[in-house]
Amino acid sequence: MDGHPGPAPDTVTVLWCTTDGDERRTARSLLLRNAAGMLGVPESEVWVEHEPGGRPYLGGAGAKLRVSVAHTRGALAIALTGRAPVGVDVEGVRELRAESMARAWLHPAEAAWISGLPEQERSVAFLWLWTQKEAVGKALGRGLRGGGMSRRMPLPEHWPPGPRTPSVPCPLPDVDEVASFAVMVGDGRHVVGVALHGDAGDGSDGGGVRVQVRRISSGART
Repeated sequence: MDGHPGPAPDTVTVLWCTTDGDERRTARSLLLRNAAGMLGVPESEVWVEHEPGGRPYLGGAGAKLRVSVAHTRGALAIALTGRAPVGVDVEGVRELRAESMARAWLHPAEAAWISGLPEQERSVAFLWLWTQKEAVGKALGRGLRGGGMSRRMPLPEHWPPGPRTPSVPCPLPDVDEVASFAVMVGDGRHVVGVALHGDAGDGSDGGGVRVQVRRISSGART
């Protein structure tokens, strides 16, 4: 396998797409197809296995990749990297009781930030934090157990984030060696959160990590 190109060591590839249903099966198919394409091997040389807690990982030639999978109604996202444990989450933008949900579940600093935003921005802001919390839980391998919803995420310097906002992971305030970020995709109809655990850098430039977030079709290969 040494002749295969393999993943760029400083890159996290995040792929997302909309779906017409059966997100779980489509996500698995896309993960295998794109992992094989990234590694330059036949798809038959890569397969999906699961840890006792349910987190997917790749076997065979795919063992050199760290991966994460997320799906919601009508959309899915996968993350692949050779650098560090990674987590990804995706949510469709929708109206929520964001202020009361933030007070009940989030860190007080996050709840205060959401409350200070214009009302029409609060649901998106809640999901912007939520997807990162889910992604961090996946990167850590323990989900949202043990207070994951109240775990503080880095708050943005500017809101709302524009389409040109850099996809740079920022360190979590209270968790060592974990960095996260979120990005609006699909003309603002979905939010994708991404997190890295280990070798996350100092946050000034993401520790040299380049995160590529791009939309693909449900049949596409990287």
